[in-house]
Amino acid sequence: MLTAITGINWGDEGKGRMVDLLSREYDIIVRYQGGNNAGHTVVNDKGKFILNLLPSGILRDGTVNVMGTGMVVDIEHLHGEMQRLTEKGISITPDSLKISDRATICMPYNKLLDILEEERLADKKFGSTRRGIAPIYSDKYMKKSFRMGDLFEDPDVLREKMEGILEWKNLTIEKGYGHEPVDVDEMLDWLHTYGDPLKPFICDCSDYLYEAHDAGKKILFEAQLGALRDIDYGIYPYTSSSSNIAGFAPVGAGVPGLKLDCVIGIMKAYSSCVGEGPFTCELFGEEGDMLREAGGEYGAATGRPRRVGGFDVPASRFGVRVQGADCLALTKLDVLSVYEQIPVCVQYEIDGETTDRFPSGTRLTKAKPVYTYLPGWKCDISGCRSFDALPKEAQDYILYIQDAVKCKIRYVSVGAERDQYFEMA
Repeated sequence: MLTAITGINWGDEGKGRMVDLLSREYDIIVRYQGGNNAGHTVVNDKGKFILNLLPSGILRDGTVNVMGTGMVVDIEHLHGEMQRLTEKGISITPDSLKISDRATICMPYNKLLDILEEERLADKKFGSTRRGIAPIYSDKYMKKSFRMGDLFEDPDVLREKMEGILEWKNLTIEKGYGHEPVDVDEMLDWLHTYGDPLKPFICDCSDYLYEAHDAGKKILFEAQLGALRDIDYGIYPYTSSSSNIAGFAPVGAGVPGLKLDCVIGIMKAYSSCVGEGPFTCELFGEEGDMLREAGGEYGAATGRPRRVGGFDVPASRFGVRVQGADCLALTKLDVLSVYEQIPVCVQYEIDGETTDRFPSGTRLTKAKPVYTYLPGWKCDISGCRSFDALPKEAQDYILYIQDAVKCKIRYVSVGAERDQYFEMA
């Protein structure tokens, strides 16, 4: 059984919470793209955790967690993340965590270039997390990067490669941005300091996953961010630099020859967005502040206040389509308990005409939301454990959303705790 859990919208939909929940049914959890530029917040019986690089299944005993080929790994950040989890009693061993030898290392100079470019852009910035993601994916496709397997290279070979790459990089860092050049010895020391402790975890994950599949193991693929941040299908150029589409999951995991059996799309009962770019359904002022506070909408990776809005039907229908979702999980329904009337963006207005479609390019930047309002329920639903236990207004809201995006909602979460959800009939 091969299942992908993917985001339908701009990210921050609650994928980590759902992976943590559903991981009980799977043997192996795989992150297949992205780096530490987003966070998955998980609350369970062990506490509250924010994961940036580690698969969310790392919190469940008995699962094997894989950091796949398509990831870009800041090994210093990973070192700190593993240390924080270990201090909270989470056991991380080479049996529970495997890192692909083909995964790309995000270097300090990638973060430096990310920061320098955002500062150069000033008020035209893309809203980068400044964690080096775009520069390292650029290096990867220019074939000028280090991979996890390079940590096992002969020191002389590694030094020669570092010298060649930094000669090229410093042309931009020193002569372009006017920053002091990056030193070869410092970068080699960094690689050894944070890379050497990871060596026991690094392996050929492709072989491991193919063999596990042949042995009948159940594998869950975990995406970072959502469809609208995908490099090809998202709100370009305000996207991530990798593909989080479910169709990429086997490729990014390291098993391109396998096919998915199921895609579970995750979407919030309303909309949220971290960073720059078009966000048509955005609510402002007191209306936006109320929703942001009710939902605790602050970035898990950055702490930045998230932009918020009502549920966006055109964007969500588009996300369902490009992810190829077989079913959906609707998260944070409980947050909407603050509303007498719940705002839902049902269409966009562009140049005086309304549309049901999610556009791209300039048309998206010109789009204005067309809102309708559905009756709220104004009561606490966090204790509900079935559809029938919900107030009629909450039931009607779920069915409205399901019909609007043309995909069955299978799971509904009504709180952050592991047991605060129910499955639809």
